[in-house]
Amino acid sequence: MGLSTLGIFHTIIGIIAIVAAIISYVRYGKINLTHITGKIYFYCTLITSLTALGLSKLGGFNPGHIFALFIVALVVWAYFLHTKKQGSNRSRYFENFFLSFSFFLSWVPTINETFTRVPVGHPLAKAPTDPVIAKTLLVFLILFVAGSVYQFIQQKKINKKATA
Repeated sequence: MGLSTLGIFHTIIGIIAIVAAIISYVRYGKINLTHITGKIYFYCTLITSLTALGLSKLGGFNPGHIFALFIVALVVWAYFLHTKKQGSNRSRYFENFFLSFSFFLSWVPTINETFTRVPVGHPLAKAPTDPVIAKTLLVFLILFVAGSVYQFIQQKKINKKATA
Protein backbone atom coordinates (compact mmCIF):
# COMPACT_ATOMS: atom_id res chain seq x y z
CA MET A 1 0.00 0.00 0.00
CA GLY A 2 1.51 3.32 -1.12
CA LEU A 3 1.46 6.63 0.67
CA SER A 4 -0.80 9.53 -0.22
CA THR A 5 0.61 13.04 -0.60
CA LEU A 6 -0.57 13.78 2.94
CA GLY A 7 1.03 10.53 4.10
CA ILE A 8 4.36 11.48 2.54
CA PHE A 9 4.26 14.97 4.11
CA HIS A 10 3.25 13.44 7.48
CA THR A 11 6.14 10.96 7.29
CA ILE A 12 8.78 13.56 6.37
CA ILE A 13 7.71 15.94 9.15
CA GLY A 14 7.56 13.01 11.60
CA ILE A 15 11.10 11.96 10.71
CA ILE A 16 12.30 15.53 11.28
CA ALA A 17 10.61 15.51 14.72
CA ILE A 18 12.27 12.21 15.65
CA VAL A 19 15.72 13.39 14.53
CA ALA A 20 15.32 16.68 16.43
CA ALA A 21 14.28 14.81 19.59
CA ILE A 22 17.22 12.42 19.36
CA ILE A 23 19.65 15.32 18.90
CA SER A 24 18.09 17.09 21.89
CA TYR A 25 18.36 13.93 24.02
CA VAL A 26 22.02 13.53 23.08
CA ARG A 27 22.87 17.20 23.75
CA TYR A 28 20.71 17.93 26.81
CA GLY A 29 19.46 14.58 28.17
CA LYS A 30 15.90 15.68 27.39
CA ILE A 31 13.77 17.35 24.77
CA ASN A 32 14.73 20.91 25.59
CA LEU A 33 12.17 23.49 24.43
CA THR A 34 14.66 26.29 25.10
CA HIS A 35 16.85 25.16 22.20
CA ILE A 36 16.15 24.83 18.48
CA THR A 37 16.02 21.03 18.53
CA GLY A 38 13.27 21.09 21.16
CA LYS A 39 11.35 23.73 19.23
CA ILE A 40 11.63 21.70 16.02
CA TYR A 41 10.41 18.62 17.89
CA PHE A 42 7.46 20.56 19.33
CA TYR A 43 6.26 22.10 16.06
CA CYS A 44 6.94 19.05 13.89
CA THR A 45 5.21 16.78 16.40
CA LEU A 46 2.17 19.04 16.38
CA ILE A 47 2.07 19.01 12.59
CA THR A 48 2.64 15.25 12.40
CA SER A 49 -0.06 14.53 14.97
CA LEU A 50 -2.57 16.85 13.33
CA THR A 51 -1.90 15.48 9.84
CA ALA A 52 -2.37 11.96 11.25
CA LEU A 53 -6.02 12.87 11.76
CA GLY A 54 -6.39 12.98 7.97
CA LEU A 55 -4.88 9.52 7.48
CA SER A 56 -6.62 6.18 7.88
CA LYS A 57 -6.01 2.78 6.30
CA LEU A 58 -9.21 1.49 7.90
CA GLY A 59 -11.38 4.50 7.12
CA GLY A 60 -12.83 6.73 9.80
CA PHE A 61 -11.65 7.47 13.31
CA ASN A 62 -9.30 4.80 14.72
CA PRO A 63 -6.84 4.16 17.60
CA GLY A 64 -4.07 5.98 15.69
CA HIS A 65 -6.15 9.14 15.83
CA ILE A 66 -6.52 8.76 19.60
CA PHE A 67 -2.72 8.47 19.88
CA ALA A 68 -2.34 11.60 17.76
CA LEU A 69 -4.73 13.63 19.92
CA PHE A 70 -3.09 12.41 23.13
CA ILE A 71 0.35 13.35 21.77
CA VAL A 72 -0.96 16.82 20.90
CA ALA A 73 -2.27 17.20 24.47
CA LEU A 74 1.08 16.10 25.94
CA VAL A 75 3.23 18.49 23.89
CA VAL A 76 0.81 21.38 24.45
CA TRP A 77 0.84 20.76 28.22
CA ALA A 78 4.64 20.61 28.15
CA TYR A 79 4.81 23.84 26.17
CA PHE A 80 2.41 25.51 28.61
CA LEU A 81 4.57 24.44 31.57
CA HIS A 82 7.69 25.62 29.76
CA THR A 83 6.33 29.08 28.97
CA LYS A 84 3.93 29.83 31.84
CA LYS A 85 5.65 28.12 34.77
CA GLN A 86 9.23 29.34 34.30
CA GLY A 87 9.89 29.82 38.01
CA SER A 88 8.46 26.46 39.04
CA ASN A 89 11.15 23.81 39.38
CA ARG A 90 8.45 21.20 40.03
CA SER A 91 6.93 21.93 36.61
CA ARG A 92 10.16 20.85 34.89
CA TYR A 93 9.54 17.26 36.03
CA PHE A 94 6.16 17.24 34.29
CA GLU A 95 7.44 19.09 31.24
CA ASN A 96 10.23 16.53 30.78
CA PHE A 97 7.87 13.60 31.34
CA PHE A 98 5.18 14.90 28.95
CA LEU A 99 7.70 15.46 26.16
CA SER A 100 9.37 12.08 26.69
CA PHE A 101 6.02 10.31 26.87
CA SER A 102 4.92 12.02 23.65
CA PHE A 103 8.15 10.82 22.02
CA PHE A 104 7.57 7.26 23.23
CA LEU A 105 3.94 7.26 22.05
CA SER A 106 5.05 8.56 18.65
CA TRP A 107 7.02 5.34 18.21
CA VAL A 108 3.92 3.12 18.55
CA PRO A 109 2.37 4.01 15.17
CA THR A 110 5.82 4.62 13.65
CA ILE A 111 7.02 1.11 14.43
CA ASN A 112 3.68 -0.42 13.44
CA GLU A 113 3.55 1.39 10.08
CA THR A 114 7.22 0.82 9.29
CA PHE A 115 7.31 -2.85 10.22
CA THR A 116 4.12 -3.65 8.26
CA ARG A 117 5.43 -1.83 5.13
CA VAL A 118 9.20 -2.34 5.01
CA PRO A 119 10.90 -3.92 3.20
CA VAL A 120 8.41 -3.48 0.39
CA GLY A 121 6.98 -6.82 -0.67
CA HIS A 122 8.30 -8.66 2.40
CA PRO A 123 7.53 -6.52 5.48
CA LEU A 124 9.02 -7.40 8.85
CA ALA A 125 5.51 -7.85 10.31
CA LYS A 126 2.28 -9.08 8.78
CA ALA A 127 -0.03 -7.19 11.15
CA PRO A 128 0.05 -4.83 14.16
CA THR A 129 -0.29 -7.89 16.41
CA ASP A 130 2.94 -9.46 15.13
CA PRO A 131 5.36 -10.40 17.96
CA VAL A 132 8.24 -8.46 16.36
CA ILE A 133 6.25 -5.25 16.85
CA ALA A 134 5.44 -6.11 20.47
CA LYS A 135 9.08 -6.95 21.24
CA THR A 136 10.33 -3.76 19.62
CA LEU A 137 7.82 -1.66 21.55
CA LEU A 138 8.89 -3.39 24.76
CA VAL A 139 12.48 -2.29 24.12
CA PHE A 140 11.26 1.28 23.54
CA LEU A 141 9.18 1.12 26.74
CA ILE A 142 12.25 0.04 28.73
CA LEU A 143 14.26 2.89 27.18
CA PHE A 144 11.46 5.35 27.99
CA VAL A 145 11.29 4.24 31.65
CA ALA A 146 15.10 4.31 32.04
CA GLY A 147 15.27 7.71 30.33
CA SER A 148 12.50 9.10 32.52
CA VAL A 149 14.30 7.97 35.68
CA TYR A 150 17.52 9.56 34.38
CA GLN A 151 15.70 12.83 33.61
CA PHE A 152 14.08 12.85 37.05
CA ILE A 153 17.48 12.43 38.74
CA GLN A 154 19.07 15.12 36.56
CA GLN A 155 16.19 17.54 37.16
CA LYS A 156 16.43 16.94 40.90
CA LYS A 157 20.11 17.94 40.76
CA ILE A 158 19.27 21.06 38.76
CA ASN A 159 16.50 22.01 41.20
CA LYS A 160 18.82 21.57 44.20
CA LYS A 161 21.40 23.88 42.61
CA ALA A 162 18.69 26.47 41.89
CA THR A 163 17.52 26.53 45.51
CA ALA A 164 21.02 26.50 47.01
